[in-house]
Amino acid sequence: MGRETLGELEQLLMLAVARSGEQAYGAEIQRDLEDSAGRSLTISTIYVTLVRLEKKGLVRSRRADPTPVRGGKAKRLFVLTAEGVAALKESHTVLERMWKGVSTLPEFRSP
Repeated sequence: MGRETLGELEQLLMLAVARSGEQAYGAEIQRDLEDSAGRSLTISTIYVTLVRLEKKGLVRSRRADPTPVRGGKAKRLFVLTAEGVAALKESHTVLERMWKGVSTLPEFRSP
């Protein structure tokens, strides 16, 4: 594993981008994370993380055409890059390997 490991938030955002196909944007990603992962994140947290992933070459963004519904503002759409897909698959493989052999987790009681 020669590259930096993805953090949990990075993985969740990248999975949300992958699930959205070519139309992933902040509010849609935010809804997906809340509905599917039970994670409530601010739009700013989502965009800061996506920009970091873009700088790493793991996602790519483009501006959609402005729409009257958004007051003429264009959405910023995100897609995974080939490097992003590879990093996400590698993270999944590492987690699967780590879970192999774990049949039960110890029970802990609060004092």
